[in-house]
Amino acid sequence: MKLIDPIIEFHHELQSIRREIHANPELCFEERETADLVAKKLTEWGIPILRGMGVTGVVGIIKNGTSDRAIGLRADMDALPMQEINTFAHASRNDGKMHACGHDGHTAMLLGAAHYLSQNKNFDGTVYVIFQPAEEGGGGAKRMMDDGLFTQCPMEAVFGMHNWPGIPVGEFGVTVGPMMASSNEFEVIVKGKGSHAAQPHKSVDPIMVAVQIAQSWQTIITRNNSPIDAAVLSITQIHAGSATNVIPDNASLIGTVRTFDLKVLDLIESRMRAIAEHTAEAFDAKVEFRFHRNYPPLINHAKETAFAVEVLQSIVGVEKVNAQVEPTMGAEDFAYMLQGKPGCYVFIGNGEGDHRSAGHGLGPCNLHNPSYDFNDDLLPIGATYWVRLAEQFLKPQ
Repeated sequence: MKLIDPIIEFHHELQSIRREIHANPELCFEERETADLVAKKLTEWGIPILRGMGVTGVVGIIKNGTSDRAIGLRADMDALPMQEINTFAHASRNDGKMHACGHDGHTAMLLGAAHYLSQNKNFDGTVYVIFQPAEEGGGGAKRMMDDGLFTQCPMEAVFGMHNWPGIPVGEFGVTVGPMMASSNEFEVIVKGKGSHAAQPHKSVDPIMVAVQIAQSWQTIITRNNSPIDAAVLSITQIHAGSATNVIPDNASLIGTVRTFDLKVLDLIESRMRAIAEHTAEAFDAKVEFRFHRNYPPLINHAKETAFAVEVLQSIVGVEKVNAQVEPTMGAEDFAYMLQGKPGCYVFIGNGEGDHRSAGHGLGPCNLHNPSYDFNDDLLPIGATYWVRLAEQFLKPQ
């Protein structure tokens, strides 16, 4: 790998920053201490900052030369509402909060790049380093955009990166087009008529209606949606009743829908609603149907993806970059930024978990697992990618 020597020398500092953030996780829109740490480091390195976009967002502005060209590099800062079971020294000190997705590492990698770029300005233009809050369900990317990210920080393109367990350290994954799915939630409340369980004929049983709806919904994927258009409809919760001898008044179905295409999403939502309403009507019940669209699909732009692949290959070699990585049904709010600006999102390999210090939990080192920990070996690799991406994008003419 062709890593940048000063960044390698800065590795220990980046590891200290990463582990400090890991030990003090904050949930979406609550990242005040994390944002303060980021702002403090950027200011120490002479980088002007903007604060307050997306509530707790921080943007560093690194300028050089006379060009009006600009690029955005984005990292996320928030943690998850879950209990960490690791017991090593940098484990979470905040009960019920954990950096189980590696945002602590993403922040540290971008800080490493910002430090180098502030000291070695081998580019002509502006690099915006974007530290975003609330990726985990809060839509922090959209909040920053709504607060003027792309108007106050005009940029030609924006790039993102996420660690990915299972991809070996020193390798990357990316693909043109859809790379991560849209994230959507639904809740259907079936309203029937309760009765004694020994007198079911006097009821309108909402449980049986819910069962019929649940079974019928599966035909949307198998019979309405084209088999070449990937989609997931998962019912993850069914709630009804409180006693063995009571047919309840209501039952609810809750779950998620994931697609790579908004037209497919439109189809699924409309069919879910129609099936729920007509099935309930057939049984003399009623329904309340709620469908919430969280994040759109993350779609990489062709030109920017080809550029990112070239930069990655120059760092780790052609054989270490999978430019046709399999898309995932996971979701990511960087999708909003890719709707507003062209750009590319890549996966950086986090390995299989062998890096974890003594005291890690017994579970796998997977994202959103209480035994997870970011691999600090990635810090100089990711930081080097950010630097080379910015330098090549803003290469002096």
